[in-house]
Amino acid sequence: QVQVVESGGGLVQPGGSLRLSCAASGSIFSINAMGWYRQAPGKERELVADITSGGSTNYADFVKGRFTTSRDNAKNTMYLQMNSLKPEDTAVYYCKTRARAWGKLSAADYWGQGTQVTVSS
Repeated sequence: QVQVVESGGGLVQPGGSLRLSCAASGSIFSINAMGWYRQAPGKERELVADITSGGSTNYADFVKGRFTTSRDNAKNTMYLQMNSLKPEDTAVYYCKTRARAWGKLSAADYWGQGTQVTVSS
């Protein structure tokens, strides 16, 4: 089984910064893409950014130029550096890890429980 845990959320003022982390652990054979999603109250969950095992990244238009994702493959960890935060960035941020567990023939998506980010003065 694969466990995914996010950390680093909190309350920050508009214009501030936060760094989220996502750590995958457990019976991991390999990890493919990892991604950050967010869900604000009353809204659908949406993609924020994702990153392949080779380091190629993809960003939603609403975070381009402000957020940067990276990963440390040796630690099975992904990061999201969020700068110039806006009140509309307030949401629960989730990590999705596409991983193949030992003993499994194919990869599956594993989600964390989420971490709350609140941008408010």
